[in-house]
Amino acid sequence: MLTSLKISNYALIDHLAMQPSAGLSMITGETGAGKSIMLGAVGLLLGNRADTKVLLHEEKKCVVEGVFDIRSYGLQKYFEELDLDYEDSCIIRREISPNGKSRSFVNDTPILLDHLKTLGERLMDVHSQHDTLLLGEGDFQLGLVDAFAGTGPERTAFQKVFTEFKNANKRLEELTRQLATLKKEFDFNQFQLDELSSLSLVAGEQLELESSQEILENAEDIKIKIQEILSLFQDEQFGVLQGMGHIQSSLQGLERLAQAFGSYRLRFQEAWIELKDLAESLTDEDSSVEVDAEKLEKTRERLSKIYQLQKKHGLQTVEELLVLESHLADQVFQVQQVAEQLEEAKRVQLVKERAMLEAGEILSQKRRACFPAFERALEELVHELGMENARIQMERQSLEPHATGIDRVELLFSANKGIPLQPLKKVASGGEFSRLLFAIKYMMADKMALPTLIFDEIDSGISGEVALQMVRMMQVIAQNHQVICITHLPQVAAKGDVHFFVYKDHSAAKTISKVKQLSEEERVHELAKMIAGANPSAAAQASAKELLMN
Repeated sequence: MLTSLKISNYALIDHLAMQPSAGLSMITGETGAGKSIMLGAVGLLLGNRADTKVLLHEEKKCVVEGVFDIRSYGLQKYFEELDLDYEDSCIIRREISPNGKSRSFVNDTPILLDHLKTLGERLMDVHSQHDTLLLGEGDFQLGLVDAFAGTGPERTAFQKVFTEFKNANKRLEELTRQLATLKKEFDFNQFQLDELSSLSLVAGEQLELESSQEILENAEDIKIKIQEILSLFQDEQFGVLQGMGHIQSSLQGLERLAQAFGSYRLRFQEAWIELKDLAESLTDEDSSVEVDAEKLEKTRERLSKIYQLQKKHGLQTVEELLVLESHLADQVFQVQQVAEQLEEAKRVQLVKERAMLEAGEILSQKRRACFPAFERALEELVHELGMENARIQMERQSLEPHATGIDRVELLFSANKGIPLQPLKKVASGGEFSRLLFAIKYMMADKMALPTLIFDEIDSGISGEVALQMVRMMQVIAQNHQVICITHLPQVAAKGDVHFFVYKDHSAAKTISKVKQLSEEERVHELAKMIAGANPSAAAQASAKELLMN
């Protein structure tokens, strides 16, 4: 509920302040006095865009501030999502500076214009005689049906499974694309993997093979050299070991002559042990070295295959080839894995699709079930608003599942006898549109979130009993909702809880618009002027009093 409104430096308004009633507030004034200008300023609070053309004084900034009582609107979660401080009394302020920059604030915290617009939609609903195009749109009409039928739970359930289906479908598309990409490389990767796997490579084997090849290639010369060395070691007369035996005996004799030479014997003993071990090792090597042409050929062949793969892949070692083999194995396995995931994704998508279609049909059935009652209720209201022969019918078509269900609805309308029903936007005049939308808002007042309703000259083109019926309906709405009505009809203005008068002040260099809340006496005089003109007669005064009393 709007508890106060302040406007400064906007269009013809220098400064304006007003506190609307919690019920029904009426605003009147001469044509061009600034009533619609006030609505433009309110639009800034609701997130409408503006520029410096709205500045009355170009060197000063424009400020529009509204205070709203939002304690019963359930907006705490929304404020948390926007990281705004929540208070039951919410202050929205819009500033437009002379350089054209616009800033928006909620409880003194800056807010993006799009977020302000979303918040504004939850706080106020502005209905203008020129703002009825929305009624002809299918989504708006579907929202009316949902509000009337009370499909909130069914619509929420559908949107949940619809989102799950969309996610499942997106997952399926991603996996399909991924598998297609992987399959393009699969055959090549598989070939390379088979080529590497067929070698059964082992880490470190390249060095072993290269060493083995070197020995096999020189096996005969190696054995000859070893035999030469062993003969020098082992010759019975002149061999190294034989001579070292004599040296050992001599050192032992020397040690017996002088203990100081014992260290030489020990050092020689260590050298002799090492030489004997060397001779034994060479003997073992002589036994192990084979002149094996077949083994040499196999070694060369395996190394050749390794070298070929290294050159092919631009690698240097067997270890690098093993890393590549592991990577290719992962790629090949990934194709198999993605294929399995794709099959599972297809299954999940089918499950979600069935659930979505079932939920969509439940939602659609509840919508269709309300059509007769919706049509009757709306027809009765428009009859009361002066369209006695109007007929209304809801038409429904099946659509592919979308965010709001599987339905497309169309409100068919005929204002006159003998005229076939046609889509509303094709046949309704501006006045018919306006009254029809008013009837819908009346019907929906307790079914939709319409905290504050503003009606801008919705009574244009009507008078008499129809106008009275319309204002009586406003009074009913105002029992549970704040209603602000800009009107030019005295019988409508008389029914407000409070009455604001907008007028032009020509006393300064620039004409400005002002507003004041009328006292009872001022109200009588203003209504009389609306009835009879600038100089109302006593009869007009009496009629004004009668309007206020009834």
